[in-house]
Amino acid sequence: MATSTEFLDFVLEQLSGIGALRHRKMFGEAMIYLNDRPVILVCNDTVFVKQHDVIRDLMEGAETGIPYKGAKDHYVLDIDNAELSKQVVLELEKVTPLPKKRKKKNEA
Repeated sequence: MATSTEFLDFVLEQLSGIGALRHRKMFGEAMIYLNDRPVILVCNDTVFVKQHDVIRDLMEGAETGIPYKGAKDHYVLDIDNAELSKQVVLELEKVTPLPKKRKKKNEA
């Protein structure tokens, strides 16, 4: 089951006001970026964040899960709790590097 557009819109609404948010669809699922840093995976209408030391205390007692086959265990973020979600995402933004730009193939 792919993530619905309505759920993705809800996630973005819950995080509004913390910075430049955008999303990118991937295989029916989505990556959400804050200020160009990939901070959230949304898979099957569930919000996942990496298990990182900077959010361990904020995510204490949170459910965990695997967002897609072959992925590591992630925290499941309670996106209904907008304040907690914003805190978690802002902390992750501080430690998440910008994605490396891919080199474009030269056309012959």
